[in-house]
Formats: sequence, C-alpha cells, structure tokens
Amino acid sequence: MNLPLRLMAVHAHPDDESSKGGATSAKYVAEGVEVMVVTCTGGERGDVLHSLAEEDVAIFGLAEVRRREMAEAAQILGVRHAWLGFEDSGYPEGDPLPPLPEGCFAAMPLDEAARPLVALIREFRPQVVTTYDEEGGYPHPDHVRCHEVTMAAVDAAADPSAYPGEGGEPWQVQKVYYNQQFSKARVLAFHNALLDAELESPYHDWIKGMEKRPDDSHRITTRVPAADWFEVRDRALLAHRTQIDPDGLWFSVPSDVQRSIWPTEDFELARSMVQSSLPEDDLFAGLRTT
Repeated sequence: MNLPLRLMAVHAHPDDESSKGGATSAKYVAEGVEVMVVTCTGGERGDVLHSLAEEDVAIFGLAEVRRREMAEAAQILGVRHAWLGFEDSGYPEGDPLPPLPEGCFAAMPLDEAARPLVALIREFRPQVVTTYDEEGGYPHPDHVRCHEVTMAAVDAAADPSAYPGEGGEPWQVQKVYYNQQFSKARVLAFHNALLDAELESPYHDWIKGMEKRPDDSHRITTRVPAADWFEVRDRALLAHRTQIDPDGLWFSVPSDVQRSIWPTEDFELARSMVQSSLPEDDLFAGLRTT
C-alpha cells in the first residue's frame, strides 16, 4: 500500500512560509498531500514594518503577535505547523558586523539545533523536504543556519545511530529541494512587464543590487504550476501584518501579470533518492507510484 504523500517546508522565520513556496504548499494541500511547515525561530528580533500592527505589538509583544500571525497564515494555507523554538538572531549590520546575540539560532551548536528537526522528520515522515540553499536565499544568519540545520537533520533522521529515541524510527527523506523563487530572471521579467504596461516598477533598486549577481536560472530544476493558488499565498502573506505592507513590494505586480508572466514557483532539486526526469513540474516526481 502506498504511503500518503507528505511535504515538509523548513523556514527561518514566520512569514517565510508564505513568501517562499506558499502557493506550492496550498496547491499540494488542495490535492490531498499532507504539508507541514516548520519555523525555526519566533522572529523576535524582526522589525515591525507596518504601522497597523504597532498597537498589538505594544500590548502583546512582538513574539506573541508573530505567533498569532503564523497561526492565521497556517490556517489559510491549510498546513500543519511546528515551531523549533529557537531565538531569532536578528540581521547584523555594520562594518565590522557585530557578534551574534548569545543563545540565538545562528549561534547554536549544529547538533543541538538539528535535534528537534530530526524528531519532527521521524514523526511526520515526509518524502520531500524544502529549505533554502547554502546562501540562505539571502545572507541572513538564520536563513543560512536553516539550510545547515535542515541538511544535517535530513541525514541524521535516516541514521539509526544518530539521536536515538528522538521522534521514533529512522526515516529517509527521498528528495530535498531548495527554494529558488527569487531568481534574477523572475525579477527582471516582472520589472520589464510592468514597464511594458506603462506601470511603475518597484524593482529598480533591487535590480541595481543584482547587477553583479550572476544569472542563477540554471539552478532551477523544478517549476511547480501554482498560479491558481497565488491568491491563497497572498492572503497568508497579509496575515503577517507586522511584516507585510498591503501596498508594498509584494503586491506591486497585478495578479493577471503574475499569472501570465511567471505562473510557477521554482525550486532546485538538491538531493534525490529516486529517478525523475529534469526539468520537473512536481516536487513528488518519481514518488507518486513508488
């Protein structure tokens, strides 16, 4: 008898699950796949980026407000959710960079930080895990550590000698993907589409910062058709009121332009224990009849 298909998406902070693969998660939930989002930190050191949330933060504190936002977003996406419980590291700025806060996620020993994720993998038993690439998608220390912890936990979860008694029997994840939703090609495509439509593009500064960045489109192996779930993704994003401005960058490209120009969410197949032909349009390619 075939096992139920299960997807685990591991992210650094609340709101990452919606901005990076949220439509894909909603799509698979609609198809009957069991999806679990794992959030490594509480986002306690994040900024409050929208004034509408300032009153709630003043009353309840940022950590509690972000927990409530995450619960609402998970309900909208239809996913199960788990916290690893680590402390946000913050985004260090300055030259030289300041040291990481003591006890934060990025400063934790790798074996200690991986332990709770090993237990979750063994309990949930996903065939597919998604996370960030080795650069974290962008160089936030929590994103880089999220990559390191996820890869270490995937290995350890399958090893009977690693973390004995944590989460049950060993489990071998079959495929690991990196989120590649913010490729240079995608940003340029949206920028040019807005200019062609004689609309204002918010991407000028972003593109200027990308000038020295090499084209990374070759890293994309898997394009998941997810346009029908962009609206769900956007509602989940808006649940993160402390982080998302409804009039900001995330919503600057009209939905019809998004659907016509870039109707997929994109991933890089980083590891696979099964055979599938590249390019793919399904994170479960090679697994549906296995």
